[in-house]
Parts: sequence; C-alpha cells; structure tokens
Amino acid sequence: MSTKLETKGDWLVSWNPEDESKWDSKLAWHTLTVTTFTLTLCFVAWFLPSAIIPKLSALGYTFTKSQLYWMAAMPGLSGGLLRLVWMVLPPKIGTRKLVTLTTLLLILPVLGWGFEVTNPHVPYWRLMGLAFLSGIGGGAFSGFMPSTSYFFPKRMQGTALGLQAGIGNFGVSLVQLLTPWLITFGMFGFLGSQTMSTAGQQPVIVWYQNSALVYIPLIIVGAIWAYLALKSVPVKASIKQQFDIFRNQDTWWMTLLYIMTFGTFSGLAAQFGLLMTDLYGSGNTQIVEGAGTAATILIEGYSLPDPVKYVFLGPLIGAGARVLFSPLTDKMGGAIWTLISGVGVLGSILFTIPALTPDLSSAAALEGGFNRFLWGMLAIFLFSGIGNASTFKQMPMIFERRQAGGVIGWTSAIAAFGPFLFGVGLTIMSPTLFYVIGAVWAVGCIAITWWRYARKGAPKPS
Repeated sequence: MSTKLETKGDWLVSWNPEDESKWDSKLAWHTLTVTTFTLTLCFVAWFLPSAIIPKLSALGYTFTKSQLYWMAAMPGLSGGLLRLVWMVLPPKIGTRKLVTLTTLLLILPVLGWGFEVTNPHVPYWRLMGLAFLSGIGGGAFSGFMPSTSYFFPKRMQGTALGLQAGIGNFGVSLVQLLTPWLITFGMFGFLGSQTMSTAGQQPVIVWYQNSALVYIPLIIVGAIWAYLALKSVPVKASIKQQFDIFRNQDTWWMTLLYIMTFGTFSGLAAQFGLLMTDLYGSGNTQIVEGAGTAATILIEGYSLPDPVKYVFLGPLIGAGARVLFSPLTDKMGGAIWTLISGVGVLGSILFTIPALTPDLSSAAALEGGFNRFLWGMLAIFLFSGIGNASTFKQMPMIFERRQAGGVIGWTSAIAAFGPFLFGVGLTIMSPTLFYVIGAVWAVGCIAITWWRYARKGAPKPS
C-alpha cells in the first residue's frame, strides 16, 4: 500500500490533496460517488414533506392553510438547527462514521411518513414531529460537503462540490417527480389505500405510503456502502478552534450570499406547491367555491393547475444549474458567477411580483398570470442554482482548508432555514411584500459581491 493510502483505523495518514505524492484521485472520486448518493437520499428525506403536505387536504386531513404552511416550514427549521450540529462533526468523527450514521437516521422520518400518511386522523403534533425529523436530511449537508472537500485540491473543489451538491439537490426533484407516479399502484398495499378528492376532479384511489417507503431499501444500501467504502481525512480541530471562522468578516459576507442562493432554492422548493395552489389553484376561494360534492369554477374557461405537474421543475432546474456551472466556476472563478446570479435573481423576482396578485377579470388574464408566475419562479431557481455553484467555489479560495470546511458548514446551516423563513414569511405577510424583501436582499448581495470579491482590485478576489 502506498504512503497516501496508509490508514489508522478509519483515518488516512499523510493525506494532502495539494501534494500529488500524498493524494489518491481514485479514492477521492470514489468518496464523492458514495457521499453524493447518500446526500441525494438526504435531500429526498428532507423534502419528502413538500411532496406530501400539499395533498393532505385532498386525502381527508382537516388542517388549516396556516397549519400546512407551518408544517411545510418545519423541515427547514430543523434542517438549519441540525446543520449547526453537523458542521462541527467532520473533524471530530470523520467522513466514514458521519455518512454511515446519518444515512441510517434517515429511516426515522421516511418510515414515519410512510405509515402516518395513511391515517387522516393522526394528530397534528405527530406530523409536525415527522416534519422536524425530516430535517436530519437537511442537517447532513453541512457535514457531508466539508468532509468531501478535504479529499480534493483547491483547483478541483468547485467541480467536486458542485457535482455533489447539485446531484444531491436532485433529490428534491426526485421525490416531487416520482411521488405522483408511485402513489398510483399498491406497492405497499398492506397499509391500505386512500381516496384523494381534488376540486373539479373525480376522486381517485391512491397509495400515498409508496411515496416514502420505496426509499427505505436505498437508504439501507447507502449506509452499508458508506461503511464499507469510506475513509476519513485527518483534519483535526476542536469545536473551539472551528469557531475561529466567526472572527473573519468574509464568513459573514458569504453567509449573506449563500442565503440569497441556497436559502432561496430550498425555500421555494419547499413552498412552491402550496404557493401555486393558493394563488392559482383551489386555495384561492375567489376562483373555486364548494357546491355540494362538486366544485364551481367562477371564471369560465380557466382550468386549475395541478401543482404536482410543475413543482419538480424548479428544483430540477436549480440542481441542474449547480452541476452544469460548477466547471465554469473552476475556469472563470466563482465571484463573477455569484454576481451574475444576484442580478438574475433580482430580475426574476421583479418579473414574478406582478403575478403574485392574480388578475380575476377573465380566464385569459388568469392564465397569463399563471404563466408569468411559473416562468418567473423557474428563472429564480435557475439563477439561485448558479449562485449555489459559484459560492462553493469561492469559499475554498477565500479560506484556508480547515476554515473553508467550517465556513461551508456554517453558511449551509444558516441558508437551510430557507424553507422555514419562506413558510413563516408567506404565513404572516402577502407574497408580494415577501418577494419585495427578497429583491432588496438581492440588491445588497450584488453590492457585496462586486465590492468584496468581483471588481478589479477587490480585497478577496475569488
């Protein structure tokens, strides 16, 4: 065995990605493959509630609109809180234990949703508990990403981290795309079936437990694979040492930028379906009103959009942008693409704002508003995805290796509150006001990026 592969328990000895004689690219890429597979499952667990909650009312659950928003927001709250824990774990327990144990923990929320979605009489607090446990999948990100970064030299970290985060983000689209198909047959029929009643449509028989239980075998395989295949890089640091990142002003600037990018991506991914339903679907009581067992469409010629046909598109575009633009950030630098991301997010928000107040004057006006809303939202996902790639290129360039891992974990933790903040924001204020606040935030991030990182002579070009 070569020196670079010498191990002591889980830990590699004399591992240095910047020194070709002490780095094994095959091991690095194998680690990336395993951790990316398990991270995708983490995102599946984290956003599984977003595929289930918008349909709870149709399945016979009697929760209010506010309760559903809070439930959809809960995985974001717990994901952010748990990322504060996971961010300090890589140097303490290493990649192998971190990934293996985290993957096993995903069984708790996924199995829970598989059983509870079959019982419309389940207490609200139990579903809120499962929504909180789903945040384990979100918390994992701030541990997985830093630990993977230790395996690659700086010149390759933009591509490596972009691939891991981008493919991992596909877990959001995966769960939202597969759910409408998975529920159509009795894969886990021993738990019974459910009747789903949607306004303007005939009731249908579904098996919603499939949307969760199908992932249990994959989670078990991922945990075993991680245990057998992974090693750990000896980047030792106490919790106190890791907290020295907070004395560096760039930690705070990059946190603001990552809130704009990943906070927006995760927040919209969690709330997209509910927001679409409330603005242009059955949640808008000006469009649909109950009439016995039927539904009366008040604006003739307007067809209610089914959110499940659209909600996966946003996360798919955002995750795809993160993957595709990561190599460009290695070639051109991250700061210029963060600047482009900020300008794009701002423009997309401004384009979308008029569609947040549906025009009920005619079916054509309502249809046009929906199309503007959809395209505007997809544009926000696109530019936030570009920024997700570019900020992760910037951080390893701005900070030394140990600090870069901590900053990646910290910024990821704070941005993971996106689903919670979006849920709370859309509950306590109008969508228009909430998006205006987002536009102001984007303006501030554009200014920070230009002055600190992107302009000629910037203090920290990256």
